[in-house]
Amino acid sequence: MMIKYWSDYACPFCYIAAARMKRAMKEMGIEDECRLDFKAFRLNPNAKKVPRHTIVESFAKNYGMTMDQARAQVERISAMGRSEGLDFRYATALNSNTFDALRLTKLAQSKGRAFGDAFIDRFYRAYFTDNLVLADHEVMRRLSLEVGMTEEEIDSVLNSDRFAEEVLREEAEAHMMGIRAVPFFVINDAYGIPGAVDIEDMKMVLRKAYDEEEAEDLEGGMACGPDGCH
Repeated sequence: MMIKYWSDYACPFCYIAAARMKRAMKEMGIEDECRLDFKAFRLNPNAKKVPRHTIVESFAKNYGMTMDQARAQVERISAMGRSEGLDFRYATALNSNTFDALRLTKLAQSKGRAFGDAFIDRFYRAYFTDNLVLADHEVMRRLSLEVGMTEEEIDSVLNSDRFAEEVLREEAEAHMMGIRAVPFFVINDAYGIPGAVDIEDMKMVLRKAYDEEEAEDLEGGMACGPDGCH
C-alpha cells in the first residue's frame, strides 16, 4: 500500500502525524506491506536562512497572541509530540529556510527506502530535539555524514541546484491536488488524511484502503477449476 505524505521539517504536526501513521501501521500489522513516502512541501518558501525570531515570538506575531498565550500553545504542541514518544522541544526550535534540506532529502530517498527513512528521521530530530538550524550547510553536512552520505554526494547537492526541480514538482503536485496545508497523507491515490488526526481515525482509513486493495488482488488473481488454473 502506497502512502504519500507532504511535509516540511519545520512543521511540528508533520513530525507528530508521521509518528502516528507509523504507529497505526505497526499496530495493524501492515507496516511491511506499506510504503510511507515523504513529499516536500515548504511551509514558508521565503523563510530566512538565519533565524530572526524564536518559535514563541513567531506564534505571538503571526496569530495575534500575547507571549504567554504563544508559550502555552507551543507547549500544547510539544506535549502532543511527547505523547507519541518524541523528544519534542518546539519552544527552542530555530526556524529557517528548509529548501536545501529538502533537496538533500531527495538525494537520500534516491539511495533507497531505508536510507531515506533514516535521513528524514535524523533531520526531524535535528530540528525538534537538537534545535539545529537546518539552513546551515555545515549542520546539514554533519547530519548527512551521520546517516552515511559521502562528502562528495553532499557537496554535489549543496553546491548546485540539484534536486530543486524535484522539490518544486512535489509542491506543484500538492497544489494541483488542492493541498494547501501539511501534513497531508494520500493513500493509494484514493484517500486523503489532512493534519495530525487521531490514530484511530488513521486506522479507519488505512483499513478501508487495505481491504479494498485485498479485494482487488482477489478479483484479479489466479482462478482454478476442474480443468486447470488461469
